[in-house]
Amino acid sequence: MSTEADFADAHRLPRTPPPQAPAPPAEDPQTAVLRPVPSERPAKPAPSPMPTAAPTGPTAPTGPAVAAAPTGPAAAAGGPPPENIPPRPTHAPATPPADNPSVPPQTATDRPATDRSAAPRDTAAFHLANSGALWNGDPKRPGAARTADEAAPDDLPPPTGRPLTGPLVPPPPATPPYTPPAPAAHHSVRRTALAAAGLVLGVGLVAGAAAGSWLADDADGSPAAEAVFAHGRETWHSAPVDTLFPPTLNGLGTGPGGADRTWIRIAVAPDSGCADAFDPLLTKALAPVGCNRLVRATYVDATRTSVITVGAVSTKADRTGMQDLRRRFAKEHLDTRTDLMPRPYAAKGTPAAGFGPAQRASWSIRVLDDLPVVVYGVSGFADGRTVDDPQPAAEATRTGATTAPAEAGLGHDAKAVTDRIEQTFRKQAAKGTTEPQ
Repeated sequence: MSTEADFADAHRLPRTPPPQAPAPPAEDPQTAVLRPVPSERPAKPAPSPMPTAAPTGPTAPTGPAVAAAPTGPAAAAGGPPPENIPPRPTHAPATPPADNPSVPPQTATDRPATDRSAAPRDTAAFHLANSGALWNGDPKRPGAARTADEAAPDDLPPPTGRPLTGPLVPPPPATPPYTPPAPAAHHSVRRTALAAAGLVLGVGLVAGAAAGSWLADDADGSPAAEAVFAHGRETWHSAPVDTLFPPTLNGLGTGPGGADRTWIRIAVAPDSGCADAFDPLLTKALAPVGCNRLVRATYVDATRTSVITVGAVSTKADRTGMQDLRRRFAKEHLDTRTDLMPRPYAAKGTPAAGFGPAQRASWSIRVLDDLPVVVYGVSGFADGRTVDDPQPAAEATRTGATTAPAEAGLGHDAKAVTDRIEQTFRKQAAKGTTEPQ
């Protein structure tokens, strides 16, 4: 029995449309297969209308009645319409209010069909038709509900119409303005220390220069300088001969090209006066300071190719006389004149036996102003050859000199041996003032 009979006002209810077959699923190009098509079934005949009660309302206006449109099988057959059929309502009956107003009412077309006998069930075609989502990579079956975490963009709530407040992305932190770093404290301390060191160094240099100048000015008349000068006059006989003229002299780097030289003492002349010890012009040049005593010795080099005579004249002059003589020799270049050469000491029975005035090749003369001493040295060939162009040691030791004395190293011999004896006399004179008498 139809459920429409349950309503009291059944004549006002619309007729229930016949059930319709469900629409076939959309064709999937990946799963398109042949599926059974159900045969069309004849529509169910509409139920016969229920008799209605007599109208209780006002009487319908008189006049020609409006014939209702024939419906049902009688109309389809073309016969006359049945009697006692109420007219077709012009609008749908009112729907009672629902509990949830947000859910729209379900209409007849939204209700699922009651007849599903023609739809395929658990068949291969059904599974192939509904497995396209799985083939496309969606792990959930078609139609499965999404979780809260997997909500699709379409599931998001509708916009409220109000603009969003606040930034979507937090702004980047503000960059503080650049501030140049303050100079390190240790840099200032270092600069201060360097400035202080420079100041101290400058003051020290000035003070040292002033002290040196004061000492130089005072050296002429200081008791120590006078004592050294006075003792230098007696050095020739107060010091041992082996001290004044060592048996062997070693000259490191004093030869030509910086070569080492060694000289061996072969003779020592007895102390004597200056007569016949110098050429007449040299004797005249030394006359202002006088001659107190003369000591001499002769050396030969280790190769026995050169001989050197070195001597020291102890004068009678004071400090001023020695200074005047030194200035004169420097001003007039008396130490470079060939007519003012000292004479050698030719000891018999030695390699210097043939060492005479004609064999002199190079020489050096030193006038000391801090001691009353004149030191000299003269060199020549040990084989007794004569030299036509003797050359002063200062010129024979210059770089590029090509004279015979220069190439033989005779200028280096005269200069080096004279330097050594000069140092010995100064050392012995200073030593005599510190030793107890």
